[in-house]
Amino acid sequence: MLYCCDLLGSVWHSPIIRLYLLAFFIAPVFLHPQCLDFKPPFKPQDDLQFCAMYRNFGCCDSAKDKELMAKFYKIMDNFDYYGYASCAGYVQDLLCQECSPYAAHLFDAEDPNTPIRTLPGLCPDYCSQFWLKCRSTITLLSDDPQLAEAEPDQDRFCQHLELEDPDYCYPHLLSNEQLTQNLGRVRADPEGCLQLCLEEIANGLRNPLSMVYANDGTHRFFIAEQVGLVWTYLPDRSKLEKPFLNITKAVLTSPWEGDERGFLGMTFHPNYKYNRKLYVYYSVEIGFDERIRISEFRVSPSDMNVVDHGSERIILEVDEPASNHNGGMVMFADDGYLYIFTGDGGMAGDPFGKYGNSQNKSALLGKVLRIDVDDNDRGPLYRIPSDNPFVHERGARPEVYAYGVRNMWRCSVDRGDPLTKEGKGRIFCGDVGQNKFEEIDIIEKGRNYGWRAKEGFSCYDKKLCTNSSLDDVLPIYAYPHKMGKSVTGGYVYRGCEYPNLNGMYIFGDFMSGRMMSLQENKNTGQWDYHEICMGMGLTCAFPGLINNYYQYIISFAEDEAGELYFMSTGVPSATSPTGVVYKLVDPSRRAPPRQCHYDPLPVRVKSKLIKFKPKERVELPTKRPNLSPQEEPVRSHPTESAVSESDKDWLQELMDILKEQEAAAVTTTLPPTTTTTTTKPPRHTRRKNRRKKGKHRLESESASAAVPQNGVVRLAGDEQGRDDRGRVEIFANGEWGTVCDDLWNTKNAAVVCRQLGFRFALKASKHSEFGEGKSLRILLDDVQCEGTEESLLGCQHTGVGMHNCAHYEDAGVICGNSDYVDA
Repeated sequence: MLYCCDLLGSVWHSPIIRLYLLAFFIAPVFLHPQCLDFKPPFKPQDDLQFCAMYRNFGCCDSAKDKELMAKFYKIMDNFDYYGYASCAGYVQDLLCQECSPYAAHLFDAEDPNTPIRTLPGLCPDYCSQFWLKCRSTITLLSDDPQLAEAEPDQDRFCQHLELEDPDYCYPHLLSNEQLTQNLGRVRADPEGCLQLCLEEIANGLRNPLSMVYANDGTHRFFIAEQVGLVWTYLPDRSKLEKPFLNITKAVLTSPWEGDERGFLGMTFHPNYKYNRKLYVYYSVEIGFDERIRISEFRVSPSDMNVVDHGSERIILEVDEPASNHNGGMVMFADDGYLYIFTGDGGMAGDPFGKYGNSQNKSALLGKVLRIDVDDNDRGPLYRIPSDNPFVHERGARPEVYAYGVRNMWRCSVDRGDPLTKEGKGRIFCGDVGQNKFEEIDIIEKGRNYGWRAKEGFSCYDKKLCTNSSLDDVLPIYAYPHKMGKSVTGGYVYRGCEYPNLNGMYIFGDFMSGRMMSLQENKNTGQWDYHEICMGMGLTCAFPGLINNYYQYIISFAEDEAGELYFMSTGVPSATSPTGVVYKLVDPSRRAPPRQCHYDPLPVRVKSKLIKFKPKERVELPTKRPNLSPQEEPVRSHPTESAVSESDKDWLQELMDILKEQEAAAVTTTLPPTTTTTTTKPPRHTRRKNRRKKGKHRLESESASAAVPQNGVVRLAGDEQGRDDRGRVEIFANGEWGTVCDDLWNTKNAAVVCRQLGFRFALKASKHSEFGEGKSLRILLDDVQCEGTEESLLGCQHTGVGMHNCAHYEDAGVICGNSDYVDA
C-alpha cells in the first residue's frame, strides 16, 4: 500500500483533518484573495489612474497607485520611443500586480517565512514573450540578484518566476472563472452557507453574556459574567485586573448547567460621559422570593474603571414565579428611553392566569417595558414616557411598550445605513420558543407579539390563536427546532471594516451553535435567510484569524465603532471559565486603508493590566506540496493518492499539527474557580408549592446515606407494573428527572437497558408512551449515544437540566433478554 494511504487512512475519520486534506489536495483552485499586507482586498475610495484595471477591487489605494505610476515613468525614461511602445504595457502589467486581489499569491507572500518576490509569478507563455521583447527592463524592475543572474537565460529566468500553484500565475488567473467569479463578495459554499472567519478577543470568562461600551470615546469594552462580575478591556484587548463591577454576593445563580438566573444585562446611559450612570439587570432572592432587579449605578469619581458600589439605586423589581424565562435585556434606544425585556415568568406554556402573563397588560412579565430615567436624582426613580401606548388604558401597566413576548434573549438597536441612515432605530429581538419554533421580531410600539396564542407563525394555544381581538404582529423570521432550540438575538452589521456585511442581521442559536443571517429584500419586503459557516480550507488563512468557536452562543455585541462580536462557551455553566469573545471577520473584502481609523481617548488606569493571550494555536503549513504531473493525486479520494517522497515530511507535519489541533479542540483543562455568588439550584415550580428551607435541609440530611450515584436510571409508568419497560428516569446532580425524546433512538435505549441488566433494547419509545413524569424536572435533552456508554450522562446531550421540550415528550424503553417484544 502507498505511504499516503497508510498515513491518511488512519486519520481520515477525523472531520478536522479531512477538511484540511480536502482543501490542500482535492481542490485544484481555492479562492483566497489576499494582499501583500496579509489582509483581504478592498474597493478604493478614490479612482485609480494608473492601475485602472483594479479600480473596483484590489489591493491599492490612490496613494499606492501614484507610487507605482512614478516608478513606471522612472523606468520608462530609460527607453526611446520604440522601447516605450514595445515594453510599456509589460512594465505596467508587472507593476500593477501589487494591486491584484491575489497579490499575496502572485508574489508568493502567503507564507510569512519565505521572502516576498520582487516580480509577480508569471505563466510560462507570457514570461517567454516578456523575456524576448523586454528583458532589458528586468534589472530596472527588480534588484533581486538571483533574477539578475538568471536574466541572460530565458528558461532559467522563467522557471524562477514560476509559481508552485500554476492556477495563480499572471495573466491566466484573470481568465480563471473559479478565481474571478463572485470576487469581492461574501463567499458561500455550494449549499449557500456564507463563510466568515473569527478573531479571538477575550477568553477564560465564566458565561460572558453581555459586552457593552460606554460611548465616551475611549473605545473600552466591558464584559459581564453571569456570576456578577464585569471586566474592563482596553482597545488593545488588555484586561484590567480589578473588576469594573462586582455584585457576586447579591446575584442569584448556581453552577448548574443551563441556569437562566444571574447577572443578565447591562447598559450605559446615553449621557454617560457627563452623568457616569449605568444600569444592570440581575436575579436576586429576597426571603423565599426570586425577583429580577433593575438597578442604577454610578462610576467612581476617583477611578473611571471602577463602579461606586455604594451608589446602587433599585429602579424596578419584578417577582419571578419560576427560575426560568428571566428575560435579561436592558438597553437605551434612539429615543433616549430605557427598554427592559422581561420573560413570561417561566415554567412552560405561560400557565399564569387565564391568558398567561404575556397577554396580560396588567403584569410586567412577558413584556417590553419603556421608562424614562433622565433627571431622576430627585423625585421618582423613573417616569413614564407620555407616548407609552397603554398610559390611558384602564388596568394596564403604563410601563408596557409591547407585549405577548415569551423570553426575549438579546435585542439590539439598528444604527442605520452609514450613508443613508435607512433602518436607523429599529429594535430587533430574538424570542425563545416553546416546543417548535424560534423567532426574530422587530419591536414596535403597542404591538402584540402573539405568545402564548402563537409560537413563531403557528398556533400554540388554539383557543387564543383564533381570537379575533389578538391582532398580533408576526415575526420577520422563524425557524424550527431541528435547526436549533434557543435563539440568541444579534445585531444588524453597520460597522466600517467589512462593507459586504452592511445591513445583514446576524444572530445564532444557543443550543445548536448555528450562526445565521437575515438580509432585507427591498423588492419583496421579506427577509432572506443565509446560514453562516466558518471558512473552510484557506478561507481564514490570514494572520490572527480562526475558523472555529465554542458551541453555546450566549450573546452578541457591538463595539463603539460598530464592529460585531459574539460570546460563546464550551460548558454552559455560570462558573465554567470556558467563555470566549470572538470578532466576526469577512475574509472576502475589507474597507480601504485608513477609512476606519479612529484615535481612542486616553484611559487613566490605576489597576494592573493583564495582556491578552489568545488560545494557543499551531500554525498550519499554508502551501500545497509541489507535485509533478506524474505525482498529481487522484481527485476521487485522498487515500488513493500517491505522494512523492519529498512531500512525506510535509504531510507528516500536517498530520501531527492537525492531530494536536483536534485534541486541543475537544480537551479543555478547567482551572478551579471560586465565587461568592449566591448559589441555589434552579426551580421550575411555582413558589406556593415550595417547601421551607429548614425542612428541606433536614430531609436531605436524613436521606444522604441512600443517595444514588450519578447516571443511575429507573423505569416508571407501565400500567401493568412490568419491570422491563417504562418511562426513563435518571438521577443526576442530586435529583431524579426525565429524558426528552428528541433524537431518542435504540442506541440510547441500549445504554439504559444494559444498565438495568437486560441484553437487548427492543424499543425506544417516544411521546410519553409510559405517561408524563410531571412531578420531576426534565434533566436530559438531545441525547445521542453510540450504544456503548456506561450511562446516558456519558452520551452527548445539551447539559444536565438544559432542555427545550415538555413532559409530553418523555422518553421510554422496552428492554428484554430475547430479541422480540412481549406485548
